Amino acid sequence: MLTAFERQVSWLHQRRDWLRCGAGLAVAAASWPATLMGRTDPTRPREQSVGTAKSCILIYLLGGPPHLDMFDLKPDAPKEVRGPFSPIATNVSGIQICELLPQLSRITDKFALIRSVSHPNSNHTPMIYYTLTGRPTAQPLLDNDIRPPQRSDFPHLGSVLAKFKPAATSLPGYIALPELAIRSSTMGEFKRARSPLRGGSAGFLGPKFDPLSVNGEPGTREAIPALALPDGVSADRLESRATLLSLLDHPARSSSARAMHDMQQQAVLLTGAANRGTLPAFSLDNESAELRDRYGRHRFGQTMLLARRLAEAGVPMISIHFNEMTVCDGWDTHSKNFDALKSELLPMVDQSLSALLEDLDQRGRLDETLVVCLGEFGRTPKINGNAGRDHWGDCGSALLAGGGIRGGQVLGASDSIGAYPVSDKVDPVDIHATLYHCLGLEPELKIYDELQRPWDVSTGQVLSRLL
Repeated sequence: MLTAFERQVSWLHQRRDWLRCGAGLAVAAASWPATLMGRTDPTRPREQSVGTAKSCILIYLLGGPPHLDMFDLKPDAPKEVRGPFSPIATNVSGIQICELLPQLSRITDKFALIRSVSHPNSNHTPMIYYTLTGRPTAQPLLDNDIRPPQRSDFPHLGSVLAKFKPAATSLPGYIALPELAIRSSTMGEFKRARSPLRGGSAGFLGPKFDPLSVNGEPGTREAIPALALPDGVSADRLESRATLLSLLDHPARSSSARAMHDMQQQAVLLTGAANRGTLPAFSLDNESAELRDRYGRHRFGQTMLLARRLAEAGVPMISIHFNEMTVCDGWDTHSKNFDALKSELLPMVDQSLSALLEDLDQRGRLDETLVVCLGEFGRTPKINGNAGRDHWGDCGSALLAGGGIRGGQVLGASDSIGAYPVSDKVDPVDIHATLYHCLGLEPELKIYDELQRPWDVSTGQVLSRLL
């Protein structure tokens, strides 16, 4: 039986859990398979990073958004390809997008579209991992791999930014809204799997750069369950315990002990502030009702507004994982694709994304905030028998805005049925390289795995035409 003192010390040690993605603190010693050892070609010309953006808001449409029904419609294609939606003109001559995106059509000059995103894999978890870390998994053909994050994983884009562009405040460098999760099936019936997914953590960069996950309702005191205090423990009592623990642990002799001490201090600081209501970046109380309505009084809209506040507060990476729908399994629209797009998915994206871009622009912050919207892949040109579209890695679309991106343009083109790129093929890692470029990361930067092997932060090419 633990004494009260021992329980206090044990509880304080557990406060660092919010800094993890559930993967544990142990560092894996396994080496990488040969299929993962591909590194950047040393003869490849490198772009100079001169970007001055301060933050990135990554809007990840988990499941695979259908490019043919959003940003790359094919009205002249056969009926089994084109679907029921029509393209509409935008405020940029020659660019058309889906009729269900009218608010985005009026601000197309604020963003750039890529219509030729392509990678030869159409499986969820390998492509989620690839599009968020820039590296292939050891088992690229294994779909719905729901193993938790490993310390041997490559880091999420946000973890890399948190390492090289730490937040100027006490806030973490990478905040996930919510953490990256996926659906899994049990006994033939689907249920929510709220455990973290590989690709969303800091991997071998260590728990210091894992995301702080806002898994509760955005803008409320309960938004960050990991920072909730146990019953009977006040913020003052927490800080007293932290002081006591600091005395017991002092001096921290090793680098790992010092790192743990720093993590504990940050956890205590954030926990205390959260429970006193003094974390204004996480509160929406000071936002007008009109603006909250403009973003949308749904979870996605309020999350987008929260992301804007966190970017203003100096958080380098805010990732939004959009997978909270009822008609379909998020953006995994194998059936009822058009019903889901019309009733839920596209109206939410149109309202909330246009609100974010307009809000950032009106506040004079669009140039310093990079907004990236993409998913793990596109969806099949041919509509299946369930009025859905299936996985399609060979072609998809992405949207980029702000942070040095020149709006009102389209990069790349797909063929007549949206199956394959016919010009300017873009790999997801090229989007990563462009993201790092806009955020000012030098191309020669290296990250080191648990065996101290160096890796380039990105293996892609900067998409200079977008800048």
